Amino acid sequence: MNFSVLAQGSLEVVKKAPLVEESVGVLAILLTVLAIIFYLSNHPVTSKFFKIIPALVFCYFVPTLLSYLNVIPHASPLYEWIKSYILPASLLLLIIALDIPGIVRLGPKAIIMLLTGTVGVVIGGPISLMIMKGYLPEDTWRGMAALSGSWIGGGANMLALKDAAEASEEIFSAMIVVDVFVANIWMGVLLFLSGKQRAIDRWTGADAGMIRDLERRMTDFQERVMRVATMPDLMTILAFGFVGSWLSGLGGAWLGDVIHKSEFFSPIERFIPGSAWKYVFVTTLGLVLSLTRARNYEGAGASKVGSVMIYLLVASIGAHASFEQIREHPEFIYMGLIWMAVHVSLLLLVGRLIRAPIFFIAVGSQANIGGAASAPIVAAAFHPSLAPVGALLAVAGYLLGTYAGLICMGMLSKVAG
Repeated sequence: MNFSVLAQGSLEVVKKAPLVEESVGVLAILLTVLAIIFYLSNHPVTSKFFKIIPALVFCYFVPTLLSYLNVIPHASPLYEWIKSYILPASLLLLIIALDIPGIVRLGPKAIIMLLTGTVGVVIGGPISLMIMKGYLPEDTWRGMAALSGSWIGGGANMLALKDAAEASEEIFSAMIVVDVFVANIWMGVLLFLSGKQRAIDRWTGADAGMIRDLERRMTDFQERVMRVATMPDLMTILAFGFVGSWLSGLGGAWLGDVIHKSEFFSPIERFIPGSAWKYVFVTTLGLVLSLTRARNYEGAGASKVGSVMIYLLVASIGAHASFEQIREHPEFIYMGLIWMAVHVSLLLLVGRLIRAPIFFIAVGSQANIGGAASAPIVAAAFHPSLAPVGALLAVAGYLLGTYAGLICMGMLSKVAG
């Protein structure tokens, strides 16, 4: 999903400029959309509708519609700025009140679902190619090998598998379209499911006790430390967020550079790209702060400020999604949908067998498909205190990306003949 701009540049026909292009104008529109959605979600007349379709779904797809209608652009420096700085800041503010013992008590099911999602991607590619083989170009398997890297690890894994499979630029660009379309649709579905988690867990008989316990402990803590936020409180909260974002960017870049230049550590770069270290840094910093008195700023609204940032990030991701190319490449989209269906079906099957809550299924999937930029968003949609689970699983996904992608590539080449 990090390559949608490339896809637009290579596949999209030139069209007139969007109605609003300036970053401040785009930001104003996104914030207005969010304000209207949350006003309606709390209005006595319309609130019942949002119990059926969660507000977060509209926060995602309304900006998508606006960019499709050419009101705002598909690509904007604002979206990259939000991803680069707002996401780490929001993670820190959501982690700062973290209940570490509660996270530990979540148990191994999160890891099991992450690995299940990885297996679903590895076997889903060959199965979808087997079904769609007669409708796709002969070298499609090479592009699918690259896509498997993205759907298990991330952008760096995708590029590594592209080189390994010797995929052409044309087929690689087609796979980017599949990545953007299918992955964004699936993320929208997961955001929808987040509003139905309790009903789904009751229906499946999942044991969500450890998640409810963590949410309850977080709520109790918030009530104990809650106070009316003062100006110094709000300034301190913003300082925590953006200083943490800045430091994590510097620390991640420094560590990535050290690993890149070191002969001993350089192999790590093949599995954890430099961009991932920023999320490792900000998660670690948040964990450290959660062990200090800084945790009490949760009472002044630290997680609420972090949640506002998350919603703005969701809106920017929705605006960034471009689905216009699907008219030109429907056969690739069908292949991608079949692939995703295998991934999801395996997750649901294993989740049912081990009675995993829908939260573990959703985050285990998104940690593979979306990576560190979106797994925390899906996790936070279930509960703000769960955002670190998404971040940590996504980093683990980077480790799996290249290895599992190579296995998938071998299977794809066999199917292709």
